[in-house]
Amino acid sequence: MQDNDGAIAPPLTDAQWERLTARAEPLEIPAGEYLVRAGDLYPMALVEEGELELVRDAMYWLSEQVVVTFGPRSFTGDLGLLNGQRAFLSARAAVPSRVRVLSRADLRRVLAEDDELGDLVLHALWARREWMRSGPAALTLKFVGTATSREFLALRRFAERFDLVHTAVPLEPGQSLSHPAHDYAVTDLPVAFIQGEPILRATPGVVAERLGLSYEPGDEGFVDLMVVGGGPAGLAAAIYGASEGLSTVLLEAVAPGGQAAATSRIENFLGFPFGVSGGDLIGQATLQAIKFGVRVYAPCEAVSLTAGETEIEVRLSDGRAIRARSAIVASGAAYRRLGLERWDDFERTCIYYAATPLELKQVRGSPVVVVGGANSAGQAALFLSTHGCPVHLVVRGTDLGARMSSYLVDRISEEPRIHLHAGSNITALDGDHDLEAVRIDTAGDVAARALFCFIGVEPATSWLGGIDRDESGFIRTGADVALALERWQRLGREPLPFETSIPRVFAAGDVRRGSMKRVAAAVGEGSSAVASVHRVLA
Repeated sequence: MQDNDGAIAPPLTDAQWERLTARAEPLEIPAGEYLVRAGDLYPMALVEEGELELVRDAMYWLSEQVVVTFGPRSFTGDLGLLNGQRAFLSARAAVPSRVRVLSRADLRRVLAEDDELGDLVLHALWARREWMRSGPAALTLKFVGTATSREFLALRRFAERFDLVHTAVPLEPGQSLSHPAHDYAVTDLPVAFIQGEPILRATPGVVAERLGLSYEPGDEGFVDLMVVGGGPAGLAAAIYGASEGLSTVLLEAVAPGGQAAATSRIENFLGFPFGVSGGDLIGQATLQAIKFGVRVYAPCEAVSLTAGETEIEVRLSDGRAIRARSAIVASGAAYRRLGLERWDDFERTCIYYAATPLELKQVRGSPVVVVGGANSAGQAALFLSTHGCPVHLVVRGTDLGARMSSYLVDRISEEPRIHLHAGSNITALDGDHDLEAVRIDTAGDVAARALFCFIGVEPATSWLGGIDRDESGFIRTGADVALALERWQRLGREPLPFETSIPRVFAAGDVRRGSMKRVAAAVGEGSSAVASVHRVLA
């Protein structure tokens, strides 16, 4: 293990070691005996005497391999320990060993109550996750699929947003998979291998369930706060709720991040003078949420919400239900699509609603079209052009600055690889298997390997039948809520800021009527909504 700065295996003082072991239970392990097997839920092991070795188990064509060994005064674990992920490596005693076992709940207490020790441990868990990406541990989760398929990209996006140690193997269109244990047809793709065991036609939901990232009945019981949606507003709400003592769960239909995770660069977010990618911002926020004890479940699609006198119940698409004393709806919005022939055909391979390094790998150096007139479209055009792609930016309005920040307008005007088509519309898509050209009404056909679509969103509120919404589907809150409703007369109070027409149910971010539709504003709304939650739970 290369650990030049001591981040992966930090040395602990006597006082730090004493505090870390204070809540841990002693355990003797004979040589060769396993403390944890791959696929198990696992605690943190604190080695007092002997050695624990982490082992990648044998998988068909691969023999067993010792990945790393932990000696006295060291502790095991990586970020998966905090969010309930099942172990992807086995842990066994290399020699007769004495350890102390620290439960996940007690580890969270250490992180919450001991700033010095908590920061040291959290940084080590994060550093180990980064170190494992390029080592043998990455083969314990492997995705194989057609490089341009929507299903394969969904798996990769899910793994990257959840910061999972994994390997992805892209295949050419029409190429099948030859495997030492079995040959897989194109119709079997994508295949996910977890500990060498194949899952055919894998989806993020199935993979999450196998890894322990999806919700299981009885996991949480009755919590103080349930947040639906894992974008900036939802993550901010979860972080502030949990850090202020509320037991908190976060449900996300896909993976943490929402539209923000699809943003290549945010330059006007407070505290980042050199800009920050959406992926980095969301990754740090998710880690922060987990640090404070938020249980993040994804993919978990909410399909209904009902409210009783003392509890809120959200039912999931698989029939399971989660109950809480309060809820914040931050489910964001879904991407709009252009009503063009063959959209469905190309959406599986060449139409994207995000511009991140993952999509860049599919189009690097090729001409592309970006459609949209707001910040997300401008950021995508700049990201793609600065990485070598000639970009046609198609904007329906004639004034690029009408909906886009001026710093983006200025940079776009100075970028030679961006060709702006203002006052224009896309009228047709052309190509055989893959997209080859896009027709623009003011310019004719332009060569394009891909189309990046940022034409707005529709609020993801169709599952909220009992909540008052405006004609566009955005949720009314606070002073916009009709005070004549019987429930408010019965309570004898007015709706609080961010509170919906259902008491103790709040809304924040893009889903809320009147919201600013910016990342920083969403963060502010999510954290501010928690203040109202405290008032109703007091």
